[in-house]
Amino acid sequence: MSTRPVLGIGVVGFGWMGQAHSRSAARIASLFPERVFDTALVVCGDNVAERREQAVSGVGFREAVEDWRAVVDHPDVDVVYVTAPNMMHEEIAIAAAEAGKAVFCEKPVGGTPDQTVRIEAAARRAGVITGVGYNYRWAPLVQHAKALIESGRLGEITNYRGRFFSMYGADPMGLLSWRFLVDEAGYGVSSDILSHAVDLAHMLLGPITEVSGTRETFIRERPLPKAGGTHYDRGQPGDPTGEVTNEDYAAAMVRFANGARGTFESSRAIIGPESQMAFDVYGTKGALRWNLETMNEMQVFLVDDDGRAPRGYTTVYAGDRYPYHGHFVPGDANAIGYEDLKVIENYEFLTAVATGEQHRPGFSEAVDYVSFQSAWLRSCESGAWETVNSIRQD
Repeated sequence: MSTRPVLGIGVVGFGWMGQAHSRSAARIASLFPERVFDTALVVCGDNVAERREQAVSGVGFREAVEDWRAVVDHPDVDVVYVTAPNMMHEEIAIAAAEAGKAVFCEKPVGGTPDQTVRIEAAARRAGVITGVGYNYRWAPLVQHAKALIESGRLGEITNYRGRFFSMYGADPMGLLSWRFLVDEAGYGVSSDILSHAVDLAHMLLGPITEVSGTRETFIRERPLPKAGGTHYDRGQPGDPTGEVTNEDYAAAMVRFANGARGTFESSRAIIGPESQMAFDVYGTKGALRWNLETMNEMQVFLVDDDGRAPRGYTTVYAGDRYPYHGHFVPGDANAIGYEDLKVIENYEFLTAVATGEQHRPGFSEAVDYVSFQSAWLRSCESGAWETVNSIRQD
């Protein structure tokens, strides 16, 4: 019989991301024999009856409830995953922390920077382990990129280009789901997907000190949603419409603390890139390019030892030589997928919970992003460069 502690899992919000976390937590046992914990899917909270039924009969939760408070208060729940719409995060995450539960919250934790700051402060006061869903950190080749940068193999980093282009909002007939409403999502792409691009830059290069930003909403009205509709569902011509109240596009020029210069762009209303979460890093001895759309490949350009540059980039394929890839598939160029990154993310977070060590990225790293976002928002209004100062509460 196993002597590993069993971590009881509660999930609030059983949409796409809640389902991904639930499946991922259940897969850990079959993929990570070295784990120091086991998991139990205890209770799922969602306001849609069909989702509650799926949580129990399809995914394996013991029970499902309509009121999220029953998840937070459940005596068998050790860890609460918050995957509800962003503007609900503050009440749920703070209640979970004050109940003594470890809390994993999807990015950027709060719907607004101030909400994220309050959530982080409450969790810190409660002394609980926290995690935030910046899952692209865990791509094996992203981890390899981090190792190359830290080893000095690229030399002094001079330039960085980060972006997240997605077509999920490119169709004007896409429904006006909560993601397009400031009252439910908070800000738009700056919270939803730009946060991923900037967080990855924080991990790879370190803090950003100054920013100059711009934003735009290109599709200003969308068809009103039907019951249970998401931003992937489509309306029809003549359907009643409502106003989009947050931004479709966000961009920034930045200065890093290490002296590097960079740019960021993010759009949900662009045509062409399907899910282009990507970065380019340029140093005095080499360069890297990685794109989620081809996540099992990375382009690497390294200067020879004699200082001369070879002609062109080399394609490096993911494989079991890179962190965690071999837990899913052996050898080289055998691909892993998006949800495998969620499994790695959950394994890392739950290991931290089991050992009592704070996970990274946690709510502190979430505050790092919203400190950037706060300065970016000021710059969008002022039209000037703004200094990035931490807005963390002492």
